[in-house]
Amino acid sequence: MGFDIRRLDIYRKVPKDLTQPTLTGATISICTCMFIFFLLISELSSFLTTDISSHLYVDDPQSGDKVPVLISVELPKMKCEYIGLDIQDSMGRHEVGFVDNTDKVPINDGEGCIFTSSFKVNKVPGNFHVSTHGSREQPLKPDMTHIIKELRIGDRFQAPNMEAAAFNALEGQSTVEKNGLSSHDYVMKIVPTVYETIDGDTKYMYQYTHAYKDYIAYGHGQRVMPAIWFRYELTPITVKYTEERKPFYHFITMVCAIIGGAFTVAGIIDSMIFSASEAYRKFQLGKLS
Repeated sequence: MGFDIRRLDIYRKVPKDLTQPTLTGATISICTCMFIFFLLISELSSFLTTDISSHLYVDDPQSGDKVPVLISVELPKMKCEYIGLDIQDSMGRHEVGFVDNTDKVPINDGEGCIFTSSFKVNKVPGNFHVSTHGSREQPLKPDMTHIIKELRIGDRFQAPNMEAAAFNALEGQSTVEKNGLSSHDYVMKIVPTVYETIDGDTKYMYQYTHAYKDYIAYGHGQRVMPAIWFRYELTPITVKYTEERKPFYHFITMVCAIIGGAFTVAGIIDSMIFSASEAYRKFQLGKLS
C-alpha cells in the first residue's frame, strides 16, 4: 500500500456534526473579525505612509563651493533707483551694486520698491546687504524700513512633515515701525540640510536661525547711510532627512501576526469561557466531582 501524503496534514478537519456552536463563541468570533479588520486597516495605512528618518554628520555633500540665495524685500519708502545689493565674505569677495538676476518693482506710486535678487555665496562666513552704497546719487531722506517677503538658501523644496518656517525663517519680518534712519542687522546661523526622497531625488537646502538688532550707522562726514545687513555663517554639521517606507515583507509578517494572534487569543478566551460555563452547569446539576 502506497504512502498517503494526507498523513502530513497538520490541519486535521473535524466533522461539522462533531462541533458545537455557542452564543458566546459567535459573539467572540464577530468581535475578533472586527478587531482584525481594524488592525489590518491600521497596518495598511502604516505601510503606505512614508516615514522620514534623520541623522547628523560632519560634512557638506553638495558639490561645488557656492550656495544659492534668493532674497525678496519690500521697502515701502525707498525708490528703486537707489537700491542695490552688496556681497562680502572672508575670502576677499567684495561686490558693490550686484545687478545680475536682480529685479526691482516700484510700488506706492514709485516711492517704494520690491527688491528681488538671486545670487550665490561662498561657503565661508560673510554678509550680503541691501543698501544705497552702489548708487551714484544718495537719497536725501534714506529710509530702509522693510518687510522681508522671502529669504531662502539652497533649493526651493517643500518637504512633507517638516517645518517650512525653518527654511524661510525671516519671511514676514517687518521693521516698518522702526526709525527710518536705522540700519538693520540680521545674524544668521545656517545649517546645511539634505533631503532624499523615496524616489532617490536629492535636494540640498539650508535651515537657518537668526538674531536681529537695529542701530544708526554714520558714514563719511557723519552722514547716515542705513542698510539691511544679513551676516551668515555655515555650521559644519549637516542634517540629512531620508524618506523611507516599510518593506513589503514587513507588511506580510504583520498581517500574519495579526490574523494568527487574534484567532489564537480569541480561541483561548472562548475555550476558557466554555470550560467555565460547562463546569458551572455541572455544578448546578451536582455532577461536578
